[in-house]
Amino acid sequence: MSTVRRAVVVLTVVSAFALTACGPTEDDASGGAPATPAASASKSAKPSKPSAPSKPSAPSTTPSGAAAGGSSGGDDGSSADYDVFPCSTYDVTFTASLAEPTTSSYLLKVTNKGTKACRALGHPIVTFGDLDGQATERGEAPGIEDALRLEPGETAYAGLMGGADDGKGTTVDSIAMTMNTESDLEQTPLTATTPALYVSPDINSVTPWVNNAEDALSL
Repeated sequence: MSTVRRAVVVLTVVSAFALTACGPTEDDASGGAPATPAASASKSAKPSKPSAPSKPSAPSTTPSGAAAGGSSGGDDGSSADYDVFPCSTYDVTFTASLAEPTTSSYLLKVTNKGTKACRALGHPIVTFGDLDGQATERGEAPGIEDALRLEPGETAYAGLMGGADDGKGTTVDSIAMTMNTESDLEQTPLTATTPALYVSPDINSVTPWVNNAEDALSL
């Protein structure tokens, strides 16, 4: 083989090696080793983590029919007292005791003998023995909403003013009393003895029911 031919063969071999060493492989062109099908399948088959169940909400403790923060009573938060009726003579016991001998004034007393509260309204209605007419009212009585409430066993007082003998009247030995009920309820009068009570026109008067004897005799 001639020298020129050998040189051509050598150059051809060198060029082939150079191209093989410098040229990018298919793996290099893709940026790295290709993923195998097994690896891809493993990643896609991994199950997702289940989400936690939602926590049930607590039941409301606000009663139906009552707004939150509200009240079932009146506007001022207090319950109405409409179930307490006026006292009648069927609800009370009655006594009269001499309080001032010189004027023959008497202390009247009623006590709730029932099992429920009642209200002593206004003034007692007092009549004198067999005489016509009744004692006049002395002092202002509270309205029905503020009338004295008597629980079972509690007592109310009123003062009956007598008078000195002026020759115009007469004496009686008993009085009868009915309660003010602001209704047409028929009552059986309750009686009490009042020895030598002098009854004269425009003299005898009675106070409203109050909760103590001192006020009853000073009004």
